[in-house]
Amino acid sequence: MVAMTRSLDVSRDLYATAQRFIAGGVSSDARRSAGVPLYVDRAAGSRLWDVDGNVYLDYVLGQGPALLGHCPPAVVEAVTAQVSRGIVYSAQHAAEARVAERLCAMVPSAERVRFNTVGSEAAHAAWRLARGHTGRPKILKFEGHYHGWLDPVLYSVHPSLEAAGPAEAPLAVPGTAGQPPAADLVVAPWNDLEALARLMDDQIAAVVMEPVLCNTGAIEPDPGYLRAVRELCDRNGSLLIFDEIITGFRLAPGGAQEYLGVHPDLSIFGKAMAGGMQVSALAGRADVMDTISTGKVAHAGTFNSQPVGIAAAEATLRILDEQREEVYGTLYARGRALMEGLREAAAKASVPLLVDGPGPVFQTYFTEEESVRNYRDFARTDRARMALLHAALLERGVNMVPRGLWFLSTAHTEADVAATVEVFADALRTLPFG
Repeated sequence: MVAMTRSLDVSRDLYATAQRFIAGGVSSDARRSAGVPLYVDRAAGSRLWDVDGNVYLDYVLGQGPALLGHCPPAVVEAVTAQVSRGIVYSAQHAAEARVAERLCAMVPSAERVRFNTVGSEAAHAAWRLARGHTGRPKILKFEGHYHGWLDPVLYSVHPSLEAAGPAEAPLAVPGTAGQPPAADLVVAPWNDLEALARLMDDQIAAVVMEPVLCNTGAIEPDPGYLRAVRELCDRNGSLLIFDEIITGFRLAPGGAQEYLGVHPDLSIFGKAMAGGMQVSALAGRADVMDTISTGKVAHAGTFNSQPVGIAAAEATLRILDEQREEVYGTLYARGRALMEGLREAAAKASVPLLVDGPGPVFQTYFTEEESVRNYRDFARTDRARMALLHAALLERGVNMVPRGLWFLSTAHTEADVAATVEVFADALRTLPFG
């Protein structure tokens, strides 16, 4: 595997065509590449095959959804069966009620649910619902946290430190040209309770966060931090919203809120809940969600509860719920084994590498620091060198998220972990240090 030599002739031709007809040559900015992007032909288990016949051990997993590996048989069977029964109804169906019931049973804070297709929609719905339910205009988010690419939410995700303002009261920095000025948005530093308390006021409808910050490293909250935020929201009359698009069903059957033992008022889920199909969900307290039920807050969508996606969610959640000990035992064992293997490889090479995170998802950072606690810590790590590592690993048949994030699946084996550590050690030797 270390000796892999990639041919990219077909990929190069496809990219040349794509650049003529697709803006930027790719359909998502997250797939931009300094070279030829990855063109996948098929995927199964822990592996991808590209159009040139190269094989990759995959730790991107579609940016996290393939928790059971690519094309898990139960999900493929459920989707195939539903396609023959109907692809879109714009009407209710039995599976939607079953999935809602199971989700509410699995997730500690969920009493009602509404379905969407993608995470950005669910985040947008949560912010609207919080404002509509409380009658307050403001939302407080944290620097470095990502809640989708829509205009109201794409602020202060990965701003330059020059533009970001003071650490204790970050500025709301737009993520793109074309965004309107931030309206009724407060930005706070992550893992800083004193700063959060100073920024709270009686106009804040909700405090929104990734409970484990996975779009900027894989940063867990400091001990006691989430519980203190929960208490602060209760005292202030603000809702607490967890964006569990990544952490949901990945860290535990009930998501990060089960893993960390702190329950929000509203949560959003996606990615892992449907094994790769386009399903997201907004869930939460009955009295808050019933602001939708009464018609006070609007929520709609042609593809909400789309039957093929819901079939995938039903099959996926059944496995995660009914086989939870096997599923999560495997995820944590493989993740932690890989983390330790990467640490050992870096130590042998005398490379300053921090490997941190829960296990089913984790981050590698090039840094001399012993911890990364917030976005600004992350921004000071050597991200240019991480991009070089990503390229070196891809050349050797290992695919991770370019910024250094790794996702594990139940399809990854002990042999996969051992092979990955070997490749990682070889790739480190190609990077400039010193």
